[in-house]
Amino acid sequence: MTELLTPIRNGTSAAEAESPAREQALAQLKKKRDFRAHLLAYVLVNAFLWLIWAVVLTAADGPWFPWPLLPLFGWGIGLIFHAWDTYGRKPFSDAEIAREVERLRDRSLR
Repeated sequence: MTELLTPIRNGTSAAEAESPAREQALAQLKKKRDFRAHLLAYVLVNAFLWLIWAVVLTAADGPWFPWPLLPLFGWGIGLIFHAWDTYGRKPFSDAEIAREVERLRDRSLR
């Protein structure tokens, strides 16, 4: 822990120098926590919907359409995109950022 507080340059500590990396790590951890909460809600709500369907199915005669498939698949699409955003996306590289800044600078000079 003390190595994080040792001065490196111009009186700044290692903890201050790594602040952007720390902020990025915290943002990524928050995204992962939010995804896990989303996944838990998806599982619990869909399990409850299937339970309702099973109870109604036993009370009724004849075949019933398994309607819980509709929210299962619809919400599942959103969950897949959330997982991709959390685990599949790569952060922007410095080169990509520099290109975009240059492009915006060129556009504003016109």
